[in-house]
Amino acid sequence: MDLLHQQRRNFLTASASGLGAAALMDFLGKEISGEDQSNPISARPAHHFGQAKNVIFVYPAGGPSQLELFDPKPTLNAQAGKPLPDSITRNVRFAFIKKDAKLMGTKRKFAKQGECGTELSDLLPHLSNCVDDIALVRSMHTEAFNHHPAQLMLSTGVPRFGRPSFGSWVLYGLGSESENLPGYVVLAANRGSSGGTSNWTNGFLPSTYQGVVFRSQGEPVLNLDLPNSLSKQLQQSNLEAISELNRIQFQETQDPEIQSRIAAYELAFRMQSAAPEALDISQESQQTLDAYGVDRPEPKDVKSNIGGGKDVFKTFARNCLYARRLVERGVRFVTLMHASWDQHGELDQALGYNSRMADQPIAALLKDLKQRGMLNDTLVIFAGEFGRTPLAQGDNGRDHHPQAFSVWMAGGGIRGGQVLGKTDDFGWSPVEDPVHVNDFHATLLHLLGLDHKKLSKRFGGLDLRLTNVGGKVVSKLLS
Repeated sequence: MDLLHQQRRNFLTASASGLGAAALMDFLGKEISGEDQSNPISARPAHHFGQAKNVIFVYPAGGPSQLELFDPKPTLNAQAGKPLPDSITRNVRFAFIKKDAKLMGTKRKFAKQGECGTELSDLLPHLSNCVDDIALVRSMHTEAFNHHPAQLMLSTGVPRFGRPSFGSWVLYGLGSESENLPGYVVLAANRGSSGGTSNWTNGFLPSTYQGVVFRSQGEPVLNLDLPNSLSKQLQQSNLEAISELNRIQFQETQDPEIQSRIAAYELAFRMQSAAPEALDISQESQQTLDAYGVDRPEPKDVKSNIGGGKDVFKTFARNCLYARRLVERGVRFVTLMHASWDQHGELDQALGYNSRMADQPIAALLKDLKQRGMLNDTLVIFAGEFGRTPLAQGDNGRDHHPQAFSVWMAGGGIRGGQVLGKTDDFGWSPVEDPVHVNDFHATLLHLLGLDHKKLSKRFGGLDLRLTNVGGKVVSKLLS
């Protein structure tokens, strides 16, 4: 009798004598015994103390216009209609516009807000009440000028396929504090982003570190609910058998993907009750629901052909509330994705729609986290893949602009109430404290207690990391 047949016989004999009952303990959230059966996303110690324990990453895919939201430029307004000097645009590639495009000012009004005096646009009245907790970076820059490469850069640290996303690296480095929910959850409103699933891919890390997309209505994850024809007891029996067979295969091959498979089956079992509960907001107070605006109707006075859709206002607001509830339950990383902020035209109308959609629930999320004492160890990020040109596209649009754009962060060890970096009079490029995307990643990992140079994985003969071959911690952002 060959080895495989003997193992099968041993498995069936053991199952009959009660080994399956021991495996069931795993499904109930107990620790798996034995090194080769360890939970691949169990919580792990950080490299150093990090105030941030969780991340909520608000991802406005498409490239929000910093000139209409975060970076006031009175000189740009004064010079509207004039060209930029050829010396500035000579070696620059644009996605759509020509180099003879003219400068375009903004119709938005900026005012100082909070005790810190940070200037924000009139499109952000709710966020303006939170500026004392926010660090606004006006000097971000990246290399890629088209959406997909730029989203890969923001999500994975390089503008190429195959690398793990930021959330996957965090989960790989720290594990998860939740036994019954994924460590990395993605919530999306409206259409998909240009980068699609590559924005939350596990890359060359085991698949257990990939982001899990939750739906905002119905089953949180498709095919998660137990079919009516399958009893709980029968499902348990099936899972016990599958789990044991996978363990036998792992002992033979030592393939880490088998551990991921085991963990996925067991997590799915536990999620059948945990995921619906996490997204059940019926127990939230009416005051909380109103603050987030979870029942806001779509506005009739402003619409967007690319950022809007059926119930986008409600969906995004609920996703912000879900994010708080998921973090409360130990989920390590939550991405809130909304597309698109790609205003090549109809800038005032489309950006006005997106801003009104996002402003209230994001501000409510910050206030809610702070009121509950969670903002101290929850890092909230708002960042798109690039910004928009000070040059006009048509009569009411802006092209892609990777040379300078704005992002903001709050909580989790960030020193709020400050503006870091400065761009020139036209918002073309940084002139003070430039922050590259890899610096941004290095800083965020540092806040989580992870050294970006130590957080690496050998692949293809190289020790690869989120920050590629660069990146430095921006100490001015730290509290």
